[in-house]
Amino acid sequence: MHKPKDQRHQFEIDFFESILRRNPSDTDVIELLGGLYTKEGRIDDGLKMDRKLVRLLPSNSTAHYNLACSLTLKKRKADALRSLERAIELGYRDVDWLLQDPDLEGLKNHPAFKALIDRIKS
Repeated sequence: MHKPKDQRHQFEIDFFESILRRNPSDTDVIELLGGLYTKEGRIDDGLKMDRKLVRLLPSNSTAHYNLACSLTLKKRKADALRSLERAIELGYRDVDWLLQDPDLEGLKNHPAFKALIDRIKS
């Protein structure tokens, strides 16, 4: 029997939330929770974790990339493009994933997204 989508990761979410309550600056847990929330459709909670991670790790390209994904899911294209550009400035280079990541679907036809892809490739 399959759990409904909103229950699929609840055990892990509960577990990591309990760790985060004891250590609110655990960046590994923050990143994991952000991903779990997003998988469960809890986009606002995922965005909150991604923002927190960027505050704690301002020079981490993956943190900025994950923030760009959450912002895209919230239909905040301009903010998402800025975060994605920052991720690239900090060294994010996985073009293949950028082009297939479903979280970025809302940006893929945007001229600025295409320019960022071209910038990475060159």
